[in-house]
Amino acid sequence: MSRKDGLRYERVLLKLSGEALAGERGFGIEPVVVDQLTDEIRSIAEMGVSLGVVIGGGNIVRGAMASKEGMDRVQADYMGMLGTIINALAVQDLLEHKGVETRVMTAIRMEELAEPYIRRRALRHMEKKRVVLFAGGTGNPYFSTDTAAVLRAIEMGSDVVIKATKVQGVFTADPVKDPEAQFIPSISFQEVVARELAVMDAAAVSLCKENGLPIIVLNLQDRGAVADAIRGERVGTLVS
Repeated sequence: MSRKDGLRYERVLLKLSGEALAGERGFGIEPVVVDQLTDEIRSIAEMGVSLGVVIGGGNIVRGAMASKEGMDRVQADYMGMLGTIINALAVQDLLEHKGVETRVMTAIRMEELAEPYIRRRALRHMEKKRVVLFAGGTGNPYFSTDTAAVLRAIEMGSDVVIKATKVQGVFTADPVKDPEAQFIPSISFQEVVARELAVMDAAAVSLCKENGLPIIVLNLQDRGAVADAIRGERVGTLVS
């Protein structure tokens, strides 16, 4: 397939943390942050990219953390999945106010709110250049939204997974806690696993490795960073 002018990646899966929607508050949905986020998504869609988005639910509930506090893990994970659906609906609403045609597809059936995830239907939406928000994780407990993002990326035939975080990319340690942490511009899947670097969980990294799907980790707060990465500019960390 020939590449569109200026695009290194034509089909992209963008993974966002739920915490990104909460802003400085760290909990809930901050309208100003979602406004900025949807501006970024709109600009990416206007580039002609086929775009899928997976948003975590950590700004509402974190299943793994809730289970450590004594809640049943399966119950806690399902609560986390519902959190991702709330986030997707919030982002969809603002995107559509900005003229971006959007679909929310959920791994957990709730037809009154969103379409059930059906692979062929999702592919058709992306072919029509609709932004598809994949919500509800994988629909199964014990799987993170990182794994859900990679799974959907593979199913959609995406060229890359872009994980947008609060830091510049992958570091040798947590740069927030360790000022000596060094930035890593590129790294292999094997090294990520061997050094136990917090890129994505092991299941997600393993899926990417098996399917030759690169990951780019970058800072969501850098305006235009995602668009630059899609054009092939060196932004953040490339995991391949």
